[in-house]
Amino acid sequence: MATVVLVRHARSTANASGVLTGRLKGVHLDETGRSQAERAGKRLSSVPLSTLVSSPLERCKETARALAAEQPHPVRIVTDRGLVECDYGDWQGRALKELAREKLWKVIQSHPASVTFPGGEAMAAMSARAVAAVLRHDALVEAEHGPHAVWAAVTHGDLVKALLADALGLHLDQFQRLHVDPSSMSVIRYAPEASYVLQSNSHEGDLGWLAPTSRRKAPRPGVVGGGAGPSGSGH
Repeated sequence: MATVVLVRHARSTANASGVLTGRLKGVHLDETGRSQAERAGKRLSSVPLSTLVSSPLERCKETARALAAEQPHPVRIVTDRGLVECDYGDWQGRALKELAREKLWKVIQSHPASVTFPGGEAMAAMSARAVAAVLRHDALVEAEHGPHAVWAAVTHGDLVKALLADALGLHLDQFQRLHVDPSSMSVIRYAPEASYVLQSNSHEGDLGWLAPTSRRKAPRPGVVGGGAGPSGSGH
C-alpha cells in the first residue's frame, strides 16, 4: 500500500483577492503563499518522497518546487493534467462575492454532483479524472518503490476534497462538508480492500511518522480497536 500526501497549493494572488482563478495562466503564489509552501516543505523534509506529481498550473508547480527543495534526496516533479483545476468555464476569473449571488451557487453547495459549470466541466467529471490520476500514479509508485513508498500530489482545493470524499466512500454531494486550506496536507493510503484517510487538512507537525524505518513500520490502518498508532513517531 503506497501512501499519497495530497497538498493543496499554497495561497495564490487570486486566493488573496477573492477571485475564482480556474485554469487562468499567470497566477502565482503571493508572499504568504511562498512562506506557506516553504513550511510545507519542511514538514515533509523527513519523509523521502518517491515522486512528486503536480497540476500543470503555476501555483501548484511553485508549491511542488518548494516541497522538492526540502527533500533529503533529489525528487523528480511530474505534471499531470488529471490533477489540473476544475474547468469553471464562464465563471473563471470572476469575483467569488459576485458568483455567490448566482442561482447555481446554492446548487454547488447542496448538490454538486449535478453541476456542470456554464461553458465548463461537470464536477462529477472533475472528481472522476482526479481519482483516476491518483490511483494510476499510486499503482506506479508501489510497483516501482514498494508498498511502503510515500509520494505527494500537489493540486487544487476542490480536487483534494473530491479525492478525500472518494476515499471515505462519500457521495460527491457530501464533499462540501470537507475543508481544505491552502498548503494543507491530507494523507490517503489505498489498499486492495479499502482506502484509508490518515490525515485531513493538516497544517502543522512533522510528518516523519509516515516514513517507515528499521524500527518503525508504516502505520497500519483499519486495525480493530484503533491500534497503537505509529510507534515511536511522537505523533
